[in-house]
Amino acid sequence: MRHLSWRDKWLGIRDSILSNPGFQRFAATFALTRPIARRRSRELFDLCAGFVYSQILYSCVRLRVFDHLANGPRSAPELASLLSLPVDSVTLLLDAASSLRLVQRRTAGCYGLGPLGAALLGNPGVTAMIEHHAMLYKDLGDPIALLRRDARGGELARYWSYAGRNKPAELSSRDVAPYTALMSASQPMIAQQVINAYSFNKHRCLLDVGGGDGAFINAVAMHAPQLRFVLFDLPAVADKASERFRANDLSSRAVAIGGSFLSDRLPEGADVVSLIRIVHDHDDENAMTLLRAVRRTLPDGGKLILAEPMGGIHGAEPISDAYFAFYLMAMGSGRPRTFAQLSDMLRTHPASTPGTMTTAKRSGSNGGL
Repeated sequence: MRHLSWRDKWLGIRDSILSNPGFQRFAATFALTRPIARRRSRELFDLCAGFVYSQILYSCVRLRVFDHLANGPRSAPELASLLSLPVDSVTLLLDAASSLRLVQRRTAGCYGLGPLGAALLGNPGVTAMIEHHAMLYKDLGDPIALLRRDARGGELARYWSYAGRNKPAELSSRDVAPYTALMSASQPMIAQQVINAYSFNKHRCLLDVGGGDGAFINAVAMHAPQLRFVLFDLPAVADKASERFRANDLSSRAVAIGGSFLSDRLPEGADVVSLIRIVHDHDDENAMTLLRAVRRTLPDGGKLILAEPMGGIHGAEPISDAYFAFYLMAMGSGRPRTFAQLSDMLRTHPASTPGTMTTAKRSGSNGGL
């Protein structure tokens, strides 16, 4: 029989008490425990109803409800005309969204933006992710099959077309366009966190591996005018980055190089390398291939900036341990890792290879940095 610690024994007693129907009835009526019981009931109900909440949010985003309310309150009939929906359906949606603080009831029977709807209106990266989640919802239609690894090649696996491919460098511009656009839309909020956490002013050249269409480099360039840039990504993605550099007058400071870190050597000459939301997309073997490639290209004293949705960040556990864990499982590649796990991976390298690899400070705002 397994030996139980005092903590395990105490938690076992707690579990037996909380699961007892008699105690639950008592807690719901006793004045001192009633607020706790109600809060727990609400938390359990929110877990049950979470999918419905997400579909209300998804409907508001798809119908551009927040955009229609951006210039002021509107009535349900006005919105119904704009959305080509029955008035009673729009009223139902607005009342539901109001309960979630996405919209807010105003005077004369009108509706305006709620605090969460207003925040979403100013963050196009989040709204892009919400629309993208339609694929995740389909893949999670049978979560047990997903856990059994019975599901192969679902919606997300097809969307993230590089995941699981032996030769990702062969992907065409059409193959990479959807996920490149999504990452570009959501990159500004991540880039700002990195810029707030680390100063690039002491460096001369940044190599951004997996840099997409150059959104991160574009953000850093505005804060570090002395810095030169090299972007390395799949050839079709690097072409999009080159177009962005030309459009933003960065061609004199930034160059995009196509290739795959699984088979090609990374460009040399940079004294700082950034991996922004890259490592968590890959299983351990490919992730270590990437980190060793970074190690080889860094000079003595070089730095690695690694920004990830990390596990084990206090207060952000649902982001990594629930959302990202299931998202990446549906995608078919990668997993969220703790700061300690990433640190151990960074220390696992050939001792003879030069360079210094460090991570930026931890931050819990979106699962870790």
